[in-house]
Amino acid sequence: MTDIRALEADIAQAADSGAPGRSAWYRLEPAILGTASIAVLLVLWEVLPRLITMSAGTKLFFTTPTQIAGTLWRLFATGTIWTPLGVSASGFALGLGLSIVVGLPLGVLIGRSRTLNAMLDPFITAFNATPRLVFLPLLMLWFGLGLEMKIVIVFIGALFPILINTYEGVRNADKTLINVVRSFGASEWDVARLVVVPNAMPYIVAGLRLAIGRAVLGVVVAEFFGSESGLGVMMVQAAGRYQVDVVFSGLIVFAALSLAMTAMVQVLESRLSRWRPQRAGGE
Repeated sequence: MTDIRALEADIAQAADSGAPGRSAWYRLEPAILGTASIAVLLVLWEVLPRLITMSAGTKLFFTTPTQIAGTLWRLFATGTIWTPLGVSASGFALGLGLSIVVGLPLGVLIGRSRTLNAMLDPFITAFNATPRLVFLPLLMLWFGLGLEMKIVIVFIGALFPILINTYEGVRNADKTLINVVRSFGASEWDVARLVVVPNAMPYIVAGLRLAIGRAVLGVVVAEFFGSESGLGVMMVQAAGRYQVDVVFSGLIVFAALSLAMTAMVQVLESRLSRWRPQRAGGE
């Protein structure tokens, strides 16, 4: 028995001594591997065009990371990009904000009401299954080529991820907690505020992440095919002039906008996770 206890103590001590290094690597591994993969890609992208003999026509439609970085610096330094970026950001922010204002409460209402669910579910299913691009000709006729059309198509694209995820989160709320709150005489508003919405928060956050991607896609589609100004319009015009570095610069700005908004949602998720009610057993 003494030998077994001594062996257990040695194993525990060895595990404790190796835990700090192992946990530090586990924390740093995703960042290290991600940074390394991006660095390798950029190096290959920079070096390969210089090593491979390409025809003049091929060079015309290619660029390198250093050229893109220089173009981005020039666009921001000269102020060329600020006006189209402001137009695109306005359409993105207004359309996404409107989809949140409409989608969140509507998703809660549909999830809590069998009547509303039965009435609206066919329309939600049909519109969600319809490609957003088919609405573009009608929106161009109804709203023109200005900011209003862009806001509407962004709203249509971002609404359904928020609405559907909120609905699913409300439908999957903890029934035990709902019954406990009701046993204390809580109203439907109190049930939704104290239990339903906090329990649905992971679904809502997932819907927001999906909505950000759909909103950026809506801006790009609107500006590529039916807009007078914006970052997408600048990219299309640059492609017509064979300015590949400008096209890539616009792409990077759109990607940076998506990453920034996703990071904000992640921060919001970490803040709101404390608000979510837990079972007594710590589940």
